[in-house]
Amino acid sequence: MLQHYILDLGQRVMDGEEPAPEEVLEILRVSDADMPLLLAVISRITREKAPGEVDFCAVVNARAGRCSEDCVFCAQSVHYGTDGPAYPLLDPGSIVEAAQRAKAAGAKHFGLVTAGRGPGRDLRAICAAVEKVIAETGLRVDCSLGLLTREEARALKEAGVTRYHHNLETARSHFGRICSTHGYDDKIQTLVAAREAGLELCSGCIIGLGESHGQIVELAFALKELGVDSVPVNFLNPIPGTPLAEIEGGQPLSALEMLRALAVFRLVMPAANIRVAGGREKNLRDLQALSLWAGANALMIGDYLTTPGRPPATDRQMVEDLGLAPARP
Repeated sequence: MLQHYILDLGQRVMDGEEPAPEEVLEILRVSDADMPLLLAVISRITREKAPGEVDFCAVVNARAGRCSEDCVFCAQSVHYGTDGPAYPLLDPGSIVEAAQRAKAAGAKHFGLVTAGRGPGRDLRAICAAVEKVIAETGLRVDCSLGLLTREEARALKEAGVTRYHHNLETARSHFGRICSTHGYDDKIQTLVAAREAGLELCSGCIIGLGESHGQIVELAFALKELGVDSVPVNFLNPIPGTPLAEIEGGQPLSALEMLRALAVFRLVMPAANIRVAGGREKNLRDLQALSLWAGANALMIGDYLTTPGRPPATDRQMVEDLGLAPARP
């Protein structure tokens, strides 16, 4: 019977219907045996509803470590004893060099990321770096600088920033177990400020933080309500020294469970860019290509903030082997 359910729900989404949370929840209960059918249905939705080319983005860790926030997954928090990098804002030349490498690797978006509660006193230097990157590479520049005020968001827009990235990380009902130094509403207010300034929104999550199936669905609908343009989906890569270094219960999510989660985001947001990001190499392993049939139509390429990725050429070959086209920078 679940096979008929998958087909019916997929067709309704194709026809423009918006599924209810309880309907989408059933997708997280699809058996392993029914996964090929689910992937076929979700892939069709992705190809017909979402942007057709696979969007690549790359990031630079422009200011690392010593973050005041206590997010339990983060290697850059000052609260935990990790071996994560720590340094002040990179000089503009180093940021431009990172952007040039990203463009050469095929990235369309270049993300400038800083650790910390917000941009703080580095805002003016960040804006100058953004202007220099745009002038010398022509890339679309995104920023991920923590919590924003309306004035800071406007300054980024004026500097030429296209999109602001700020993950919700998890569902509101689970957030209290993930961070205590800022609240869920602080995150929402930052995204609202960015939208009001005219910036596109990039906001997603980390799967594997101990959330329930219901909380994955709750998060997907929260992102939909915010009208997020790009949804980066990370998979927990436990960092030694952080509270999540030992997975609660002793077992991480399986690769197939992570693919089901991607399918949920696609069903809830048929037209969004859903991007597989950090932790995919460790958690999806040889099933990474299936992420592009499970709902993803975008990839973060290269290294992440504190962990290595894989060669961008490998990702480009994966995309081409699936008969898909990488978006041009």
